[in-house]
Amino acid sequence: MTKKWIGILTLVAALILALVAWWASNSSDDANNEAGADFNLVNPGKLTIVSSGGFVPFTDMENGEMVGYDIDVGREIAKILGLEPQFEKADFSGMITGIQTGRYDIAINSHTITDERKKQVSFTQPYYYSGSMIFSAPGSSVKTVDDLKGATVALNRSSNYYVEAQEYTDEFDFYDDDLRALQAVAEGHGDAGITDAISGKTAIENGLKLEANQQFSKTEQAIPLAKDNEKLLEAINEAMDELKANGKLKELSIKWIGFDVTQPPEDIVE
Repeated sequence: MTKKWIGILTLVAALILALVAWWASNSSDDANNEAGADFNLVNPGKLTIVSSGGFVPFTDMENGEMVGYDIDVGREIAKILGLEPQFEKADFSGMITGIQTGRYDIAINSHTITDERKKQVSFTQPYYYSGSMIFSAPGSSVKTVDDLKGATVALNRSSNYYVEAQEYTDEFDFYDDDLRALQAVAEGHGDAGITDAISGKTAIENGLKLEANQQFSKTEQAIPLAKDNEKLLEAINEAMDELKANGKLKELSIKWIGFDVTQPPEDIVE
């Protein structure tokens, strides 16, 4: 074979390889676009998820990446939907607005279902259940809702617990997330904090010098998304059904929390 023919064959082989690579790339893009075609996604082929990274054990930061129960639930849902999970970090207070303005597809940050929030966004079925609890420094006299009269309560500035706490006191200190509110109480700022029972107890297990006191409400936590995205809502609910049926949701709960919080409690008021 002459050098001329060798050169021609080499060129043809290179062109074939280039065409194969182009076809594979476009096929992958088409598959991603097809997977989310009906969901009106922020980024085609990706499920854009916002979380705070500051609500242990549900969402936390580790080596620059978000981790936790909520984060793993988001990954599993995206996998079932055939989408790539893309996590965005933001303060809790801006998440609902971010969904409404089309910046995020969903939020996974332990949002409690409330009538007020349901006016702004749609909610999936609950993926865990908890309730509000009072946390105070060791030796504090603030342990029950009756003790909250006149007390200064530390809260996440966007927390639904503010509505509940107003029944007992009108003195509040506000922080950007629940963990910062609890840390402030542990450092002597304010008389007590009110937050999710599971998250607060986990913070204590991780070394925060507080006591867990009365739990006085039950809540359902779910995933908010845009009101007009019915197909995405249906798909996520179906994915959730699958995660419950195959035991994966319970498995993730035990991994991050230590026990199963995926079923409605019969009575968690202490």
